[in-house]
Amino acid sequence: MAARGACDPPGPGASLRRLVLLLALSVSALAAADASGVFEVQRKFTRHGDGGEGHLSALREHDGRRHGRLLAAIDLPLGGSGLATETGLYFTRIGIGTPAKRYYVQVDTGSDILWVNCVSCDGCPRKSNLGIELTMYDPRGSQSGELVTCDQQFCVANYGGVLPSCTSTSPCEYSISYGDGSSTAGFFVTDFLQYNQVSGDGQTTPANASVSFGCGAKLGGDLGSSNLALDGILGFGQSNSSMLSQLAAAGKVRKMFAHCLDTVNGGGIFAIGNVVQPKVKTTPLVPDMPHYNVILKGIDVGGTALGLPTNIFDSGNSKGTIIDSGTTLAYVPEGVYKALFAMVFDKHQDISVQTLQDFSCFQYSGSVDDGFPEVTFHFEGDVSLIVSPHDYLFQNGKNLYCMGFQNGGVQTKDGKDMVLLGDLVLSNKLVLYDLENQAIGWADYNCSSSIKISDDKGSTYTVNADDISSGCEVQWRKSLILLLATTVISYLML
Repeated sequence: MAARGACDPPGPGASLRRLVLLLALSVSALAAADASGVFEVQRKFTRHGDGGEGHLSALREHDGRRHGRLLAAIDLPLGGSGLATETGLYFTRIGIGTPAKRYYVQVDTGSDILWVNCVSCDGCPRKSNLGIELTMYDPRGSQSGELVTCDQQFCVANYGGVLPSCTSTSPCEYSISYGDGSSTAGFFVTDFLQYNQVSGDGQTTPANASVSFGCGAKLGGDLGSSNLALDGILGFGQSNSSMLSQLAAAGKVRKMFAHCLDTVNGGGIFAIGNVVQPKVKTTPLVPDMPHYNVILKGIDVGGTALGLPTNIFDSGNSKGTIIDSGTTLAYVPEGVYKALFAMVFDKHQDISVQTLQDFSCFQYSGSVDDGFPEVTFHFEGDVSLIVSPHDYLFQNGKNLYCMGFQNGGVQTKDGKDMVLLGDLVLSNKLVLYDLENQAIGWADYNCSSSIKISDDKGSTYTVNADDISSGCEVQWRKSLILLLATTVISYLML
């Protein structure tokens, strides 16, 4: 098995930690040394509610915040131009500095930079209701930490040149403002990021690399709330400032990654490298877009195409289709939603649909997979994505189901014409982001099993799925945490 991280002790967040998803993150090298990383990624929201409106409200608030961030501008030019977003679903432990300290950061496929809260931060949370211990990064407390000045190449590339006010001692600053009113600002530093590289089938060894990231000096809005507070955000976006791009530029990894989110058994896989099993058919990414935009050609419900205008899925300003694993649900334009809703319930005219927190919900005692049709999205390159009824109709109590597809027209003015496909349609699929060839693809897969990745020498390794939510409790009950902490000292790693 891959190296496992030490678990947090049971506490106020124990019930939430049962929702933990472990995603083993592996990295395949371009350089002579093979490199891969393993990350423990935890999930904030369960797919099945307890029947209360509070669960629905939490889903709505999460995606509402994320939409604002998807549609907001970034104040700092990042070279590759990206809009920072909030994942709200997954976070991981990473190791930063010498000696390494532990940080919990959101794993975000939509944003670009890695940033963590710094000491003396204004507005940064000091505690989290997730049951984790927050850590503030101190550049002076790391033997390998260095300030990035505004005349250094990393900063010059991000700004597209040297700023007029720049001096040799001026820090390279960043400021990110989000559509929901939250923000982070600070300065860039360079330090060692530690991770576990895949060294064999289900085996890892510690590794590290120097990366530049944000040191947050001021936090505003919901990011400072202790309710779901974390130490920062780890972006897996496409810009040159992302951790992935920096590692790839240094010859450490291939510029491709994949995730497989298991909503059946919990846990999953997150891997950097060339996935050779399962085989994935890809569709091209739309060029020069800040997110993972694709070309959607049409939608079928139960094998029948929706009768929609031919230009409704066109790409453009505040239009088009985005693949985003951090969004919980799936959002479509109002016209698409109405047509989709009508066909999904076409054979159930007797069902009484009620509105709960803007969700369309109904009572149903049978199998939704037997009683409702599949929904298929068709993309450029003859690539399809099939969504089963049990994925787009989620339970929120005994025999109570709610529609996961949402009317984007009532969520946000700017995004009303967008299609945003999130965890709802990506779960239990291996999703591959091939940034080297500017393509993205997926395949139905058992995310509790394993995948195979290869390095540039042709060696193939198995990366296993895992789930630390139940394992942590067992380990604590058996008092093995000290042993784990000493034998798996690299558990911090992303």
